[in-house]
Amino acid sequence: MFNDIGPLELVTLIVLAVLVFGPEKLPKFIQDVTRTLRKIREFSDNAKQDIRSELGPEFKDFEFEDLNPKAFLRKQLDNDELGLKEIRSGFDLKREMADLTDSVNGHDTASSALPGPTSSAPAVAGGRVDMTKKPEPARDDRPPFDADAT
Repeated sequence: MFNDIGPLELVTLIVLAVLVFGPEKLPKFIQDVTRTLRKIREFSDNAKQDIRSELGPEFKDFEFEDLNPKAFLRKQLDNDELGLKEIRSGFDLKREMADLTDSVNGHDTASSALPGPTSSAPAVAGGRVDMTKKPEPARDDRPPFDADAT
């Protein structure tokens, strides 16, 4: 519960508690707080047992921590029934990014570079998209300049 409190912070909290409650009332306050925490924990455990008994025997291995989306996803992705570990191990992000960078910059990669048409649209040839930049033809849409007209 308090895993991220350091020793200096703990000493500061103790000194602050002594100053606020006084040395006479502090032991009674600590007993009241621990008693309240025990009652809350007992109430929570009883509620969990009631929910499990109401759900029936098919939910006997149900864990309430699975209701947390992060824990649920982590548990499902670590399950190897889907073969995700094989997919993850077969995917080399650095190589894919290097191939993509080379094709965008127009460099030849280790695999065969496929020649594409001269249009600016990417071409699909043999299942690969040619993403190399093609020089666009120079177009001059401006009207001719007439110095005498101005």
